[in-house]
Amino acid sequence: MKAWIQEEFGEPSEVLKWKELPSLVPEKAQLKIRVLGAGLNFPDLLCIQGKYQVKPELPFTPGAEAFGVVEATGPDCRIFKEGDRVMGIASHGAFAEEMLIEEKQAFQVPETLPVEHAAGFLMTHQTSYFALVHRAALKPGETLLVHGGSGGVGTTAIQIGKALGARVFATAGTEEKLEICRQCGADEVVNYEKDDFIAAVKEWTGGRGADVIYDPVGGEILELSTKCIAWEGRLLVIGFAGGTIPKIAANRILLKNISVIGLFWGNYMMHNPTLIRETQQRLYALYDKGKIKPVIHQADKMDQLQQSLELLANRRIHGKLVLVNPVSG
Repeated sequence: MKAWIQEEFGEPSEVLKWKELPSLVPEKAQLKIRVLGAGLNFPDLLCIQGKYQVKPELPFTPGAEAFGVVEATGPDCRIFKEGDRVMGIASHGAFAEEMLIEEKQAFQVPETLPVEHAAGFLMTHQTSYFALVHRAALKPGETLLVHGGSGGVGTTAIQIGKALGARVFATAGTEEKLEICRQCGADEVVNYEKDDFIAAVKEWTGGRGADVIYDPVGGEILELSTKCIAWEGRLLVIGFAGGTIPKIAANRILLKNISVIGLFWGNYMMHNPTLIRETQQRLYALYDKGKIKPVIHQADKMDQLQQSLELLANRRIHGKLVLVNPVSG
């Protein structure tokens, strides 16, 4: 089988090699899946560069999120069998033709999900659902501001926010990206590169501010968000795609009685995996009802990983990038 391998950390164009490797053999409670598609996420880029909080042991195959068909199971597997369609997550290994996933980190995939949707479904939808439902307790009729609304998690946050009955505002940096936000259901949009999103949110809410703010960007955006959040609002810290980890003036937290809430979704695999499985079924139900639909920027072939990562690094995408392997036989 072929896989992307890196033997040192660095820029993808310099350290990634597409190589022929021995076929994988599952151990204990592992599944070996034939990878049909894999989702690209910003942490994948950080991992390749050696900037992520957890560094895999070199050499390794990057990629955390994949969809495929079970080809073999370890002796301790009890849930899945050969031929099952599954999506799953691991610390690495997705950017390849085969991948090993712990059975507890795999999920059955309904026939209704095509390859492109299944490949990019798990991390972004789970992240937004956990953030809005389990962490921020977003209620029908509340207002939700989504920063970076055209991105991978941003598009899912808009859709899930609307499905939960919220009035949704979104920010993005170009007119094309604002149109993606509108297509996802955003009620109001603002270009934060050109216009004052604080003033816009205050105008849309009659001066009250947003009840929940969803921020995967970080940096100055998070700091400014404290100026347009409602009394007892909830500020969700999702990530730092802007590259800067911000600091918040504590007096603003005090004066508005706001909550600053973090979400590191991957930790739930260890602390509450049952909740993840329950959430997955709720997400499938929303998908079947047409409430959510993955926004796929493009689906590239697996051997085009380096070009896809360049698009991701330069923030020239909307929604999700996925990689697909040709179906043989």
